[in-house]
Amino acid sequence: MAVQARIAPPFMAGSRAGRLIERNVMVYRRTWIVLVSGFFEPVFYLLAIGFGIGGLVGGVVLPDGSHIRYAVFVAPGLLASSAMNGAIYDATFNIFFKLRYAKTYDAMLSTPLGITDVAVGEITWALIRGTLYAIGFLVAMAALGLIESSWILLAVPGAMLIGFAFAAVGMAATTWVRRWTDFDWIFVVTLPLFLFSATFYPITVYPEPLRTFVGLTPLSQGVELLRSLALGTVGPGLLVHVAYLVVMGLAGLWVVNRRLAGLLLK
Repeated sequence: MAVQARIAPPFMAGSRAGRLIERNVMVYRRTWIVLVSGFFEPVFYLLAIGFGIGGLVGGVVLPDGSHIRYAVFVAPGLLASSAMNGAIYDATFNIFFKLRYAKTYDAMLSTPLGITDVAVGEITWALIRGTLYAIGFLVAMAALGLIESSWILLAVPGAMLIGFAFAAVGMAATTWVRRWTDFDWIFVVTLPLFLFSATFYPITVYPEPLRTFVGLTPLSQGVELLRSLALGTVGPGLLVHVAYLVVMGLAGLWVVNRRLAGLLLK
């Protein structure tokens, strides 16, 4: 079968991509502790930094002049990074092993599944994993009394959007990885995003033009989206963050589609 015949637009992937998600569910059924463990890291950060350091910091003054507790400020940022980490790690290490060592996708392509089904199925599974982390973190926020607005309910689809964007880009990047040590570059990107995307302090602390650069980074877009929802400061500007993440995810999905075709359909 020709390569082009096996590549379809992402929106055409349906129940066949769902089969791949079903496979992942069956795999994690016996190793569920690996799936759950990713939830604890952001919660520990919240307890240590939000409440620990927050006791020393006191609070944060927002650009509109309002004052909020430091833990309330930090929590949405950690929620965004939780969605990012849950999605991107599943879309990198696991994908690399299946692609380069287990040859899982070669076997899948001998079935009715095509390239698009593999791409959409894996990215959707990574999105689901990131969403589970986000929901668990929201429950922790509610238990700690950090919910300030009912708009926080939209943080779940917001976290799903962050997960989609980073899962798609992470899987696209993995198609160029040749060895395990190459994953050091993943940390070179994700760690600065985690530390400097206004997760722990307002973006206004940066001087210009550094402030503009930070504001254009993908996690910063997600942090601003979730923080606005968490604090109830909702406005048309949120659509810019949404559009940014949607375009990022669709671009990553397109690259995955093309790269997997080149790697698997030779």
